[in-house]
Amino acid sequence: MSGEQLASEEINRNSKTHTYTKSKKLKVNINDLLEKVREEKSKERKENYMFLGLVVGLLAVTGIIASL
Repeated sequence: MSGEQLASEEINRNSKTHTYTKSKKLKVNINDLLEKVREEKSKERKENYMFLGLVVGLLAVTGIIASL
């Protein structure tokens, strides 16, 4: 057998075992999912506050420079 055939057979074997282990775990903990969503929303909120702070700071600096 050539090296390519051996490699493709090994990949096929590995992918079959990988899909089996993936489908073996069917239970999902809703609390984990909710925690991930809360963390993501918190991160988005922080990013929005940072962006708002930068915009307000930029407006303040522009106003100060314009008043001189």
